[in-house]
Amino acid sequence: MEIKRDYQLSGVNCFTCAGKIEADIRKIEGIKEANLNFPLSKLHIELTDEGVLNQIEERIQNIMDSIERGSKLLISNLEDSQEQEAGLEDAHRDVHGLHGGIKKINLIFFILAAALYFTGIFFVKDSTAKLIIFLITYLIFGHEVLVKSVRNILKGKIFDENFLMSIASIGAFFIGEHAEAAAVMMFYQVGEMFQDYALDNSRSAIKSLVNIKPQFANLKTEQGYEKVNPTAVREGDYIIIRPGERVPLDGIVTEGISTLDTSTLTGESLPRDISPGGKILSGSINMSGMLTVKVTSVYENSTVKKILTMVEHASQKKAPTERFITRFAAWYTPAVVGIAAMLAIIPPLFFHGHFNDWLYRALVFLVVSCPCALVISIPLGFFGGIGAASKRGILVKGGNYLEALAKARTMIFDKTGTLTKGSFEVTEVRAEPDISENELIYYAAHAEGFSTHPLALAIIKKYGDELDKSIVSDYSEHAGMGISAKVENKNILLGNSALLEKFVVPFIPDTNDGTIMYVAIDGKYSGSIQLEDTIKEGASNAINDLQALGVENIVMLTGDRKGTANKVASKLGINKVHAELLPHEKVEHLEKLVKNRKKNDNIVFIGDGINDSPVIARADVGIAMGETGSDAAIEAADVVIMTDELERLPEAIRISRKTKTIVYQNIALAMIIKVIVLFLGAGGLASMWEAVFADVGVALLAILNAMRIVKVK
Repeated sequence: MEIKRDYQLSGVNCFTCAGKIEADIRKIEGIKEANLNFPLSKLHIELTDEGVLNQIEERIQNIMDSIERGSKLLISNLEDSQEQEAGLEDAHRDVHGLHGGIKKINLIFFILAAALYFTGIFFVKDSTAKLIIFLITYLIFGHEVLVKSVRNILKGKIFDENFLMSIASIGAFFIGEHAEAAAVMMFYQVGEMFQDYALDNSRSAIKSLVNIKPQFANLKTEQGYEKVNPTAVREGDYIIIRPGERVPLDGIVTEGISTLDTSTLTGESLPRDISPGGKILSGSINMSGMLTVKVTSVYENSTVKKILTMVEHASQKKAPTERFITRFAAWYTPAVVGIAAMLAIIPPLFFHGHFNDWLYRALVFLVVSCPCALVISIPLGFFGGIGAASKRGILVKGGNYLEALAKARTMIFDKTGTLTKGSFEVTEVRAEPDISENELIYYAAHAEGFSTHPLALAIIKKYGDELDKSIVSDYSEHAGMGISAKVENKNILLGNSALLEKFVVPFIPDTNDGTIMYVAIDGKYSGSIQLEDTIKEGASNAINDLQALGVENIVMLTGDRKGTANKVASKLGINKVHAELLPHEKVEHLEKLVKNRKKNDNIVFIGDGINDSPVIARADVGIAMGETGSDAAIEAADVVIMTDELERLPEAIRISRKTKTIVYQNIALAMIIKVIVLFLGAGGLASMWEAVFADVGVALLAILNAMRIVKVK
């Protein structure tokens, strides 16, 4: 049995160290998968056996101690209890306070050491005094790097940035370049400080995206209102939300009028009015009036919980580019170390080169070769893209889906609830001569009494009276066709033409436009109900924007009638329509498109219903509507549009392409500068100073570039 555990980490402040911790945890016997979310300091593991959990937790802590001292595995299998949350916050404060204090002490020492270094450069003339000064500053700046390097070598992990900097600086001392040896360590540490600052800012920006968790709910009880943890509230309970409070749970407003700040969920800055009967989503903020809300879902199924889960787990699914860079770094560093060794040995041995000269060039080569710029900035770029999308109400479940979305050239839409509102109205009831229209609606409404489908709700609304569900039995759904049930011991069939054909009920198909529901009673055709849906606001603009972005192929797949589907497609400018499809037929049409697609064309499917889940799961990128979408569709989807607004689709494409551009810019920036300085260093035209810039400076520029996507407007 597969066991999953989530942990909160503290004190993991080095991005590269986080990658090493994750890699080592994956090697532990009994762990099937491990993912460390660096920006949110969370660890997710999957175990093959719960019985070894305690030993595995101990080994994880040992790994963390060996790689980044002071880091802690704070809590296991995170729950939403108030006591646990309080303990977690205290632990964070203690560790981050300690870390902040250490940073301040280090900064003071580094400033003093830098002053000592430049004193040695400009004011000290005696060579012995200079050597002592440079040795002292070298040890102040480099002692931590040297210790980490030795520790890693003893564990068989040789090729990393600590090893490269240690060998390069010790080699510089060996050939008499004392000032440059100390400078390598000094500027490496200065660069690390700037990187920490940039990373801290980036982490803060990302953490703010998920800082929407409600801390309490005001639960209505017989004694009044009690402040409780949101997890203690059950479906059907009543809560009040005062002005300024965050909405803790999804529900329906029963009393009060107010405005809501939904920017954290949807990215929409304008407040949204809410009144009795309106649906309210957790995570939004009540801005004015007091509201009474009937809770429609427990915390675990709430909008805010889904957002938190999706964003927190997004780093588990790495983009292909990200995975490639990780593999690339694994062989790149040993390769350049080998080249540096040949550069130091071959020219002096075979071409009469001066050993010290070629050794210096090799040391420059080593400093340049550090892959930090790539290893840090690329994952940060993808997570920044995910964060930027989240701020606009677009939840992307992983960097791989964000990268895949950037190459989307074919988009397939479901109709009802996706392109249209899915809020139907009965426009006409046509009954056979032996039954009245009221009777037809009576039986149809009771048969649909257990369904939440938009068509069912429209028929129930048309009936108008309260349903007596006790007279309904043998209720059954027929995927893509309709339902069957017994109402007052009469066998009712209600659905599309395929349902009546399945049960061999003779009837004449209706030729009118609109959605038609056929009704059969006791095996005899009894009439039809015509319903109309309306196209969503902004759907036409979204289609136009997608076409302008180069989405060449826009298709509609629907189970609705051809006439209705063609009418909607014509209004939206969609010229490829396949109607009257069962769920498995939608998958078959998708398979055909996959088979015949062009190179570098990713296929995206957008839907909202349970019957869309197979197609959403099969597409290269599956997108679900978060507000009206079924739980099955949201679970199967790779991307969720929380607001159901189709205008978010072009935004998602733009964000994905912007992210990809920034990631590729970072790759190009790092590789071009490094290659240039590598050749200059090998040719004796670059010193340690240029090498430090090619390493630390480029890494810092790449991180700052990656942060742009988080702040993009």
